[in-house]
Amino acid sequence: MLKGHCNLRRVLVVGNMGYVGPVLLRHLRENRDGLRIEGADAGYFAHCLTGSPEFPERLLDVQHFVDIRALEDQLFQGVDAVILLAAISNDPIGNRFEAVTHAINVEASLRLARAAKARGVSRLVFASSCSVYGAGSNAPCSEESPVVPLTAYARSKVGLENELKGLADDSFWVTCLRFGTACGFSERLRLDLVLNDFVACALATGKIVVLSDGTAWRPLIHVKDMSRAMEWGLVRSDGGNFLSINAGSSQNNYQVRELASATASVISGAEVSINEAAQPDKRTYQVDFARYERMAEDFAPQVSLHEAIGDLARGLRRMHFADANFRQSHLIRLHVLNDHIQSGRLTERLEWAGAR
Repeated sequence: MLKGHCNLRRVLVVGNMGYVGPVLLRHLRENRDGLRIEGADAGYFAHCLTGSPEFPERLLDVQHFVDIRALEDQLFQGVDAVILLAAISNDPIGNRFEAVTHAINVEASLRLARAAKARGVSRLVFASSCSVYGAGSNAPCSEESPVVPLTAYARSKVGLENELKGLADDSFWVTCLRFGTACGFSERLRLDLVLNDFVACALATGKIVVLSDGTAWRPLIHVKDMSRAMEWGLVRSDGGNFLSINAGSSQNNYQVRELASATASVISGAEVSINEAAQPDKRTYQVDFARYERMAEDFAPQVSLHEAIGDLARGLRRMHFADANFRQSHLIRLHVLNDHIQSGRLTERLEWAGAR
C-alpha cells in the first residue's frame, strides 16, 4: 500500500478502455484496498485486446459505456475522484479529426469537469502531455517554460489545462500530469508509440526502422509509472488546488536514435536503420522532471528503458507477434477508427452510428 493523505472511496476512470486504462485499473486494484472503481468509455478500442486471457474491465465494480460528449451529471453522484484519460490521442489522429479532437479533448472534457465539481467530486486527475512544449529549447523544459504546441492534440492539452485552472478551488483539486511518450506492454497495446514501434520492428523483421533522422528528443514513461503518477494525483496533499506538473524522470530523456540502439542491444540480432536524409522532427524536447521527483518521491518512476524493452518483447512474444506490416494493422489506433468508419460503425464525428 502506497502512502497517501486523501480518503478515497469511489473513483471514476473516464477513458479506461484504451492503452493506459487496463494497466491503471490493475495498479489501483492492487494498491488501494476497498476502493470502488468505475469506468466510463465509448468503447472504440474495446475489442483491441492483446495477449490477455481475461477482459481487463473485470477489475472494475462497474463499466459505463458512454461517449464523453454525452455523459450525464448523475454519473458523478457519490464519486470522490475522477481520472480523465479519455481523449482523441496522438498527432496523426488529431490531424485526421481536428474538429473532433477539440470537441472531445477540450469542450466535452471541460463539461465533464464542471459536472463533476457540481456533483461534489473533490479530485480531478488529468492525463496531459509534454507535447505541449512542442519545439523545446536546448535546455530541458520545466513547468515555467513556454508552451509551443505544434499539433491539434498538443493544443487540446494546453487548452484544457487552461480551462481547468479556473475551476480549481479548495473543494476541487485539479492535477494535470504532463506525461512524456508512453511505452510498455498493455492488454490493449498500441504500436503507434516510438519505443513500442521499435520493439515490434525488431521482433517482426529483425530491423528497427527509424523514419526520421533520429535526432529528436523524447521523454519516455512506462504505463506502470503513469499509473503511479495518477495515484499520486489522487492522494497528494501539497502543491495547491491546481497543479500542472511534468510527470516522469529526468533520466528518461532520450534521442530517438538512442531508443533504437537500446532496443537493438536488448533484442539479439536486430539491426538499426536510420533515415539520415530525413528532415529533423520539429517535435523535439527534453523535459525537466525535478519538481515531480521532489514532490512525488514515493511514486517515482521505477521502470528503466531496458526493462521497458524487455517487458514489450515478452508481451509480444506471448502473442506470437510476427506481423511485419503491423503499421497497417489494428495495433495502430488511427487504423481502428478508420475501419470503424469504413464499416459504418462510426460516423466522421466519431459517434457510434445509430446511437441515441
